[in-house]
Amino acid sequence: MGKQAFGIEPSMLAHYAGEIKKIVDQKVEVAIVIGGGNIFRGLQAADSGIPRAQGDYMGMLATVMNGMALQAALENIGIYTRLLSALEMKQVAEPYIRRRAIRHLEKGRVVIFSAGTGNPYFTTDSAAALRANEINAEVILKGTRVDGIYSADPEKDPTAIRYEAISFDDVIRADLNIMDMTAFTLCRENNVPIIVFDINKDENLLRIVQGEQVGTLVDTAV
Repeated sequence: MGKQAFGIEPSMLAHYAGEIKKIVDQKVEVAIVIGGGNIFRGLQAADSGIPRAQGDYMGMLATVMNGMALQAALENIGIYTRLLSALEMKQVAEPYIRRRAIRHLEKGRVVIFSAGTGNPYFTTDSAAALRANEINAEVILKGTRVDGIYSADPEKDPTAIRYEAISFDDVIRADLNIMDMTAFTLCRENNVPIIVFDINKDENLLRIVQGEQVGTLVDTAV
């Protein structure tokens, strides 16, 4: 949503598409799990009157809209894509089928996973961890607005220390808020590393896939 209060800011959409294209051009197989917070704001608040499960489904639909927007932005710059949805809506997206998703990746298409896991009570992080494990991803790249994992919230605590690398166990011991525990445990149990980085800085994605130290690595062997 960029600097807007909600919705999709065209310049941000173009930025994300451009960053993704840089790594696609490096022949990297790319799958994207997209959230819906920029569209779905405040509807889970206690005073909204919307039950949690209902609100979660609404959030899933928001991710489909974002997925369609990102798909259009990528295709406008020549990237072949497939939008897959965990909720059936065949007019706008393919149903999520694991083997089909893997085949799209093998053919060089960017796969966009939308509608989360298709179930309420699971976050976008959980969807990312689940899909990463299902397609045998090498790493989860968690794009955020900060440049890694800190000992405290760097936007609130100027003395917070940034980690270059940290183990799953140390994250749990320090109670650091990286992903929800369901997602984090799934990655830990299946040895899928996570890199947390600033998605808004130009060429950070490219630098990561080229092997540079960007953001914070969370791994078993750290």
